This record gives sequence, C-alpha cells and structure tokens, in this order.
Amino acid sequence: MKQLLDFLPLLVFFAVYKFYGIIPATGAIVVASAVQTGLMYALYRKVEKMHLVTFGLLVVFGGLTVAFNDDAFIKWKVTIVYGLFAAALLISQWMGKPVMKAMLGKEITLPEIIWARIGYAWAAFFTFCAGLNLYVAFTMSQDTWVIFKVFYLMGMTFAFLILTIVYLYRHMPKEDEQEQDKQ
Repeated sequence: MKQLLDFLPLLVFFAVYKFYGIIPATGAIVVASAVQTGLMYALYRKVEKMHLVTFGLLVVFGGLTVAFNDDAFIKWKVTIVYGLFAAALLISQWMGKPVMKAMLGKEITLPEIIWARIGYAWAAFFTFCAGLNLYVAFTMSQDTWVIFKVFYLMGMTFAFLILTIVYLYRHMPKEDEQEQDKQ
C-alpha cells in the first residue's frame, strides 16, 4: 500500500498534464502530495523526513510555478531534491553517521566499507539524476521532460535499487557463517 501511495502523486501529475497542461498538473501534484502525506500519517502515524522535505519543496516550487505561470520552477525542484539527497548522503557519510546504515542497519549487517560504498554510489546516482534532469528540462520539449520525470527517473531509480539489492546480497554474511560466529 505504501508503495502505491508513493507513486500516486506522479501518476496524478502525468494524467492532469496530458489533459490540461503543466500548470494544472503542478497544482494537482501539490494537492495529491498533500493527500498522500495525510494518508501516510493516518495509516502509519508517521511521515518520513525525506518525504516531508520533498513535499515542502514541492509546495514552494509548485506554488511558484502556478503563481508565475512558469514551468521552470517545477523543473528546478526535481534537480534540487536530487541534489539535497546527494548532499545528505555525502554529509552523513563524512560525519560518520551514514544515512543508508541508519535506514537499513537494523535489518542488514554489513561491513562499514560496504555501507560507505552504497552511500557514495547513491550520492553519485542522485547527482547524475540532478544533472540529467537539468539537461532534459532545459534543452528538450516540455512533453519530453514530463515523460522523463515521471517514467525515466522512476525507472532509473528502480533499476539502481535492484543493483543495490544485488550488491548488498553479495556482501551479506551467509547463514552458516552467522551460526559459526554464535558458537
């Protein structure tokens, strides 16, 4: 259910864009994200910080897009969000408190170097996506950018997540090693 809630605002954005254009789609994604945030709180009694930051930036940049009737603001929002994610991963890594380990460390036991590699890899991925978004947003048509934002960035993120899972799996302690450690 949570995964469906994560993608709902993007799908609303795309559908409204196809029928009404970028300005109404931007308003729709802000409203859909507000509903999403409310539902997440109602269902789970918690909203993740990352989600709140993204929602806050969406309200600001979406509001500017609608107020000034200028799609540049919503295009910049994507790059800023990815840039913030990359910065958060790098800063947490340099401060010795990796975000990835904080998020997954209770479920997965891995050597510190693996946590570091994953954090740096995701920071590099988010930086790449931020730059690629700028390129697509400001050198290609609005239709191309919307398709890129909704489908390609989501697909790239999903593919990178799968690669991360494969990498994690390769470095997880095997059950028989864990049993030997207990003895």
